[in-house]
Amino acid sequence: MSHRPEVSPAGRRRVRTVAPTALLVALLGLGACSGGSGSPGSLTAPTVSTTAGASGTGSSTSPGSTTRPGSATRSPSQSPAPSPASTRQSTVARHLDVPWSMAFLPDGSALVTLRDEARLLQVRDGKAPVDLGRVGGVVPDGEGGLLGVAVSPSFTSDHTVFLYTTTAQDNRVVRVTFEAGRTTRQRAVLTGIPKAANHDGGRLAFGPDGYLYVTTGDAGRTQRAQDRSSLGGKILRVTMDGRPAPGNPFPGSPVWSYGHRNVQGIAWAPDGTMYASEFGQNTWDELNRIQPGRNYGWPVVEGRAGRPGYVDPLVQWPTSDASPSGIAYADGAVWLAALRGESLWRVPVSGGRAGEPQRLLQGRYGRLRDAVLAPDGRLWVLTNNTARGTPVADDDKLLAFPVRDLS
Repeated sequence: MSHRPEVSPAGRRRVRTVAPTALLVALLGLGACSGGSGSPGSLTAPTVSTTAGASGTGSSTSPGSTTRPGSATRSPSQSPAPSPASTRQSTVARHLDVPWSMAFLPDGSALVTLRDEARLLQVRDGKAPVDLGRVGGVVPDGEGGLLGVAVSPSFTSDHTVFLYTTTAQDNRVVRVTFEAGRTTRQRAVLTGIPKAANHDGGRLAFGPDGYLYVTTGDAGRTQRAQDRSSLGGKILRVTMDGRPAPGNPFPGSPVWSYGHRNVQGIAWAPDGTMYASEFGQNTWDELNRIQPGRNYGWPVVEGRAGRPGYVDPLVQWPTSDASPSGIAYADGAVWLAALRGESLWRVPVSGGRAGEPQRLLQGRYGRLRDAVLAPDGRLWVLTNNTARGTPVADDDKLLAFPVRDLS
């Protein structure tokens, strides 16, 4: 049994107040469960590992990233310079229909994806969102659609944005050029990622090494997670052209880590340690320390097993308390946006080890889909109630919180 697919309830209210100003021109690029019900049993609290996410043998491997020669890329997890806005909480945007992911441009605005409408928005605090139009070739289906977004580390010179999309054939990563308020030159750079109505993964992020990391799900076929020839159930590491990045653990392969069920959150600490959230099936959701070439166990194990050859999670939660999607690193902790758990979890981390998790915002805003540290120093959080929750009048929302007010 698995979590229920994340499908929209019948008669879902759709509210849209975004005014379109520009359309996506290029229409190239054709050629998790996320918070469903599981059996919570008697499990009521997260469990913290006493190891740094090691396998059952307690062994360790090389660091989780490789620095590209000549790269001047700033780590996406480094704390930005404080700004006056970082001292206040605000609702940045309202009436978003199934928002999924966000990423920041150098000017401080955010690009936000709408999964089911396959639209890309540009959002600034204090201003109405700008509708950049529908992304070509996207075919929303269950948990699939327009998912992750990442901004090139060299955006000021290459004006490139990456999107994770579901098409009629597969899940894929496409790149577009974004200039003067419009997107053009859409083309696929990584294709063949398995798709299904659920377990589609979908998070994109540039690591501190300047390479693009892509999370995928097993797309409902558990055996894919252990098959290194499949792109399903993996974290992938590729160049901006979609090729396997230099230094990957398996020669000629984009696979960075495997044995994953459905990863939807990745983040890095300033020391380069990589963390990922993972949806469990019926028992345990996970926060993992990601190391290259390691096997995270699915479907052989779920949660902590202490078995040689498989990496145990740093923290595990009952699925009723978490269903973690997007994550961020800020102020010495990993912050996890929880869907079914309707909370923001704060997990102190240091040197790849985890402290006691703290549950925040429980039930205040409903389901939470993504959390990103903004250039203004605040944590921007997307709600996700128009998909499967119980939306209120102004859902879904993009909220901004001063980190110090949450700790």
